[in-house]
Amino acid sequence: MAFNKYPHVYQPIQVGPMTLKNRIQWSPIVSNHCGVEDGLVTPEMLEFTASQAKSGAALITIGSTPIDFDRGRDFYACLSVTKAEDEGGLSLLTREVHKYGAKLSTELIHAGQWAHPRSLTDGKRAWVPSYIPGWHDRLLGRDKIEEISRPQMLEVIDHYQQAVKRCMDTGFDMVMVHLAHGNLLSSFLSTAFNRRNDSYGGSAKNRWKFPLEVIEAMYDVTKGKIPIEARVVGNEYFEGGTDVRERIEFLKEAQKYIDMIIISAGTLYNEYAMGFNMPGYYAKPGLNVPYAQEMKAALDIPVSVVGGISTLDEAEEIIASGKADIVAMAKAFLADPALVVKGERGREDDIRPCMRCLYCLRNPDESHIDGCAVNPAAGWEYKYTHLAPAMPKKKVMIIGGGPGGMKAARLLAKRGHEAVLYEKSDKLGGRLAEASALFLKDGFRRYYDYAVRKTLLCGARIEFGTEADVAAVKAEAPDALIIACGGELIAPKIEGADLPLVSSVVCADRKKKSYGDKIVVCGAGLSGSECALEFAHEGKAVCVVDIRPVDELYGEMPGFARRMLIDRLAEEGVKVYDRHAVKRFTGEGVIVEDAYGKESLLAADDIVLAFGVRPDTDKIAALSGLVPETYVIGDARATGQIGDAVADAFNVCVAL
Repeated sequence: MAFNKYPHVYQPIQVGPMTLKNRIQWSPIVSNHCGVEDGLVTPEMLEFTASQAKSGAALITIGSTPIDFDRGRDFYACLSVTKAEDEGGLSLLTREVHKYGAKLSTELIHAGQWAHPRSLTDGKRAWVPSYIPGWHDRLLGRDKIEEISRPQMLEVIDHYQQAVKRCMDTGFDMVMVHLAHGNLLSSFLSTAFNRRNDSYGGSAKNRWKFPLEVIEAMYDVTKGKIPIEARVVGNEYFEGGTDVRERIEFLKEAQKYIDMIIISAGTLYNEYAMGFNMPGYYAKPGLNVPYAQEMKAALDIPVSVVGGISTLDEAEEIIASGKADIVAMAKAFLADPALVVKGERGREDDIRPCMRCLYCLRNPDESHIDGCAVNPAAGWEYKYTHLAPAMPKKKVMIIGGGPGGMKAARLLAKRGHEAVLYEKSDKLGGRLAEASALFLKDGFRRYYDYAVRKTLLCGARIEFGTEADVAAVKAEAPDALIIACGGELIAPKIEGADLPLVSSVVCADRKKKSYGDKIVVCGAGLSGSECALEFAHEGKAVCVVDIRPVDELYGEMPGFARRMLIDRLAEEGVKVYDRHAVKRFTGEGVIVEDAYGKESLLAADDIVLAFGVRPDTDKIAALSGLVPETYVIGDARATGQIGDAVADAFNVCVAL
C-alpha cells in the first residue's frame, strides 16, 4: 500500500554506479559551519550535515568547497578538502550521512574572479580567463587579478584531482564540479568573461577546452567508481552570457565523463542576474525547469533542477511530466528539515511551508546560516536539535495571535507549559493575512494556513474576541507574559485623511472595500510597494509616492531581491515618485511637493496609506509592569519582518 501521493518523487534512480533512494537532492548551499580559517569539520558542521541527511533527501551536496584555499575560496568557514588534516572530519561527515541512507557529495569549486579578497594575501591574485577593464577594476582591483597561464591551469587541474581523491578516500559517494555562476571554470565557458585569443578562447570549443580538461582529469581519478555531477546554468541572465543551446553542446561532450547535471541560473555578476541565482517570491517558481527539460531531451544522463521549487507537489509534477529526473531544494529544507520524511509517510499537511522570502540570506557571508523566517532553528541544529521539556512548568499568557504569538503558543505547548493566547479579533494570523495577499506570495499563504491550523491544534487555550487589557492579565495571573500585540499603523496628520477615498494598506490588502481604476499609494516601503504591485497586476493605474530618494525605497531586503521588485513594478507599469512629500488629500487625489518645492496633483479614485508601523508604546508600557517575567516580541518590540517576530518568540520560548 502506498503511504504517500508522490510515486515519482519516491522512485529510486541510478546515477552512474550509485543508486539514489528517491528523486530529491539537498541542493548545495553555503552554510559556513566549518573552521573559519582552516575549513576543518566542526561539531556544528557535523550536526548540520546530519540534519540534512535526516530530512529524507537521497542526495546531500555540501556547497562551495574550494580546491585551492589560497585563490579558490569564495567564502570563509567553508569546507576544506585540500589537506591531509581534513580527512578525519570528512570521514565523520560521510559516516553521519550514511546512517540515514543518504548519499553525500560536495560542490568542488575554484572561485576565480569571486575569490574572497582577504584570501588573496602575500601578493596572490585571483585567476581569471581574461582581465576585463572596468569590471575587474571595480570587483577586486587590477592588482588582484591575473589572467591564468597554462602552467597555472595545470596547477588547478592537479588541485581538482587531489580534492577528488581525498573525497573518495573519506567515503564521499559523488563529487560535483561547479561550472556555473561566474567562477573560474564557468568564466571560461562564457563569452562575457572569456576574451582570450589563444586556444582557450574565441570559439565555443576553445572556451570548453579547459573545463573539459578538468572534468576528464577528475574522471581519471574516479575511474567510474563514484559518479561526477556538473552544475551548469540554463540562462546566465546578462548581456554576453551564453545560451542554453551552447550549454547543451558542451554537455554532450562532458557527458563522456560526468554522470549527472544540475541546472541553476544567473551569476553573481550583478543584482539582476543574482535574482535568478537565488530566487525569492518575485521570481517564477521552477524558473529553471524549461531549461532542464530541454537539456534532458538532448542528453543521456540524469538531470536535476533547482530554483524556486519549494513543495513536493511541484517536484512530483516536474518528475512525472519528464521535465527533469531529480528535483533539488534548499530553502524548503531550511523551513522544514523533515520535508521528505513527512511527505513519504503521508504527512504532507505537517510540512512547514517555505515562504521564499529570502530571510535566510540576510546575514553577511562569514556567519553561518542564522535561521529561517518560519524555522529559527535552521543553522543552529547543534544547539536546538532536541528542546528540553519545561522545567518548571509555567502558565504563560500571550497577547496577540500574529506570527510571533502563534509561534510562542505552539512552542510553549510543545515544551509542556500552560499556554494561554489572547487574540482581540475572531481569527489568528495578525498582519500575516495582509502580508500574504500579493499574488506572488503563494508560500506566504501556505504558511499562514499552516500556522493557524497548527496553533489551533497545539493544545494552547485561545481566547478570541477578547482585549488583553490590564484587567485580563490580572485575572489570568500568569507566571510569565509575552506581549506580541504587533505595531500600530503610522498615520500622519494630513489634511483630508478622513475622506472616503483614503484607506489604510491593511484595508487595501484585505480588499475590505471596492477600489477604482486609479490608485495612489503613499509610502514606498515593502508593504506599500507590494500593495501597488497587486493593484497594478489587477489592471489598475497605480503610482507610489515617497519622500525618500529611490535608493532608500522598498524596505529591507537583499539587493538582488530589491532589484527584482523594482523590475516587477516597472513591468506592471507602476509609476514611482521619489523625493515627493505628501501635502494633503482632496476628492481628486493627492497633492504632493517635489524636492524643489513645486506642488502637483496625482489624480486618484482611491488613496492608500502605507507609512509603516511602530510599537504602541503606551499600550506596552501599561502591560509591562504587571508580571515580573515579561517579554515583548515582534513589531511590539521593534518594526521588522515576519521572521523577526517568529525568531523573537523562539528565542524567548526555548529559554522559558
